[in-house]
Amino acid sequence: MNQDVRLQALSVFLKTQRAKIAPSAVGLPEGTRRRTPGLRREEVAQLAGVSTTWYTWLEQGRDIQVSHSVLDNIASALRLTPDERKYLFSLAMEHYSELHIREEEPYQLHPSLQKILQELQNCPTIISDRRCYIVGWNEAASHVFIDFEQIPAEQRNMISLLFERKEFRRLAVNWEDFVLGYLAIFRAYYGQYVDDEWYNLFLNEMMDRYPEFQSLWKQSSVSSAPDVLIEFRHSRAGKMLFNLTSLQVQGNTDLRCSIYTPAQDTATERKLVRLMEREKERQARPNV
Repeated sequence: MNQDVRLQALSVFLKTQRAKIAPSAVGLPEGTRRRTPGLRREEVAQLAGVSTTWYTWLEQGRDIQVSHSVLDNIASALRLTPDERKYLFSLAMEHYSELHIREEEPYQLHPSLQKILQELQNCPTIISDRRCYIVGWNEAASHVFIDFEQIPAEQRNMISLLFERKEFRRLAVNWEDFVLGYLAIFRAYYGQYVDDEWYNLFLNEMMDRYPEFQSLWKQSSVSSAPDVLIEFRHSRAGKMLFNLTSLQVQGNTDLRCSIYTPAQDTATERKLVRLMEREKERQARPNV
C-alpha cells in the first residue's frame, strides 16, 4: 500500500470511529448544536491529550510524526478494540508492520488440517488464507453453501463470492450482517499487511463491480475472530442456525478456520445430517 492510500485509509477509519461514540458515553454533554453524530475532533483531541490542530492533521491524512504513546491515547479516546487498535497502528505508523510481503503460492493443507475438516463432519467448516481465498472445506460446507470444487481456485475468494453468487444472497437471512462479519476479518488483514498492494487493488475492483460494497466496507468494523449467531434459510433444509467461530491456524502460514456449529436446542444438526444423507442417496442411484 503506498503512503497516500495508507493515510487515506487512516483518515476514513478515524472519522468512522469518532462518529460511533456518543458524547455521553465519555462523560461529555450532548449539546444542541451537533450537526454530525459522534464526537467532535476537538473532543477526541481533549480526551487523547493532544492539540486539536495535531489531531485534525492526523484525521485529514497528513504525513505527520506519530508515536506509540500518542496513538495509545487516541485508541483509548476512541474506545478501540484490540483488533481496531492494531489496525490504527498499522495505518498510522509506516514501519509498524515488519511483515515481508511475497507473492502468494497455492497452499497445501497439512494432513492434520485435512483430518480436522473430516472430523467436523456435522459442522460446515472453511479454511481461508489472508486474502480470504478458500483453500479448504469439508463436505458439510459444500452442502450448506455451494460446491466449492466447481469454482476455479482463482475465483474462490469468499468476499467476492458473497457478492457474486446468488446462493449466498438467498442463504443468509440478514445478508448484510453476514457480509459485515467477513469484511471485519478482511479489514483486520488489510491493516496487518499494510504494504501489500493487492488489498488496495482488490478493494477498488469490488467497489467498481458492486455498488453496495463501498457502503458496507465503510460500515465494517475490525475483528480478527468474530463470534456470531447466523440464521440461514436453506433451499432444501429450511431454517438453520449456526454459531460461527473463527480461529487463527498457528504455524508459518496465515490461515483461518471458520467453523459453523449447529446451534444448540435447534433442529439444525438433524436437518444438516438429513441433507447430506439425501445427497448421498441421490448420487448412489443408477443413471437411467
